[in-house]
Amino acid sequence: MKNKINLFLVEYAINALLRRGWKHFFIVSIFTFLIFLLSSILFISDAIKLELNSTLNLLPEITLQRFVGGKQSDVPIERMDALLDIEGVSRAIPRVWGYYYFKPAGVNFSVVGIDAYEPQYKEALQSIVDTVDVKALENKHGMIVGEGVKKVLSENYYKDFFNFVTNDGRWEKVHIAGVFHSAISLEANDMILLPKKIAYEIFGMDSNHATDIVVKVSNPKEIPMVVSKINLLYPDMRTITKDDIRVSYQNIFDYKSGFFLSLFVVSAFTFFIIVYDKLSGLSAEEKKEIGILKAVGWSMDDIIKEKFYESFILSVCAFILGLCISLFFVYGLHAPLLRDIFIGYSNLKPSFDLPFSVDGGMLSLLFLLSVPIYIGATLIPTWRASILDADEVMR
Repeated sequence: MKNKINLFLVEYAINALLRRGWKHFFIVSIFTFLIFLLSSILFISDAIKLELNSTLNLLPEITLQRFVGGKQSDVPIERMDALLDIEGVSRAIPRVWGYYYFKPAGVNFSVVGIDAYEPQYKEALQSIVDTVDVKALENKHGMIVGEGVKKVLSENYYKDFFNFVTNDGRWEKVHIAGVFHSAISLEANDMILLPKKIAYEIFGMDSNHATDIVVKVSNPKEIPMVVSKINLLYPDMRTITKDDIRVSYQNIFDYKSGFFLSLFVVSAFTFFIIVYDKLSGLSAEEKKEIGILKAVGWSMDDIIKEKFYESFILSVCAFILGLCISLFFVYGLHAPLLRDIFIGYSNLKPSFDLPFSVDGGMLSLLFLLSVPIYIGATLIPTWRASILDADEVMR
């Protein structure tokens, strides 16, 4: 029975919070802001990690690029025969693609050439191509675009077509034949798919060349051996493996995390200033209240319980409020400004939505590092005051 919640103490705690409303409003505001900032950091970090990992899992085992004089150059397609002769290589797929800068919107589109009789280097792209009549698309001089591209073009008055500027300065009018959707918005949101014949014209490329070649290896354990053979066969080719890209992503992510670490340190420092202020002692008004409560017959346990209810209600409400605001900010408003710390301020790609991702373990850790610490910082000075006699406390 003694362990039951005393509703009279809870009611008194709520009234005590309301009596010193402005003081507690300030504490709740600071507490809520800190939880909002830290949880937003966690949500954005988890969402981008999820998006990058999803994209990474779909990448080919090996990508081959050709460099001449330190500058990337097109790869002769005839090299595919020699690549297929390497033991362990199951498939070699030439790709025609590149970035097209759309100056009015200040964004880069990923332009990818597709062929009706050529397999795609990943399943997500193959599933899109399977739904498209590439020959009809070529006859209509058309293209299909990602949702982000369609939005940007519509905002700039390109509803049904788009005028590309080719490599030799000509205008290439291409009709928008459709819009495709991809579950991985970071990868496909900025993508334009069109027949290879049109892609060659836009980039001014020789039809016997490709931008790069994707190599698929049946056994992932054989990738290092295959890479070494390719390097011996073609010294001018740069081999980029999935692991290389994973390391590159992680380095960028770790670098960007430094900014978030700075925000975390500032937020934690501010929180512990509040905790230190609570630990330094009670105000004269609070000491007087404890003295009066002891004088009218309250026990030390009752006083500590009442203060526990006060601090618990205040800290938990602030935590939940900060968490709710953070969820709306990140997944409702798409984290303006704060998200740019990770993805950059330059608008090189059409904007994409962050995938919903919540790390329960990190949120639990955030809860344990904030709510119990604040409650403890409140109860310690309360205990010190409640063990004294009533007249000594009020003196």
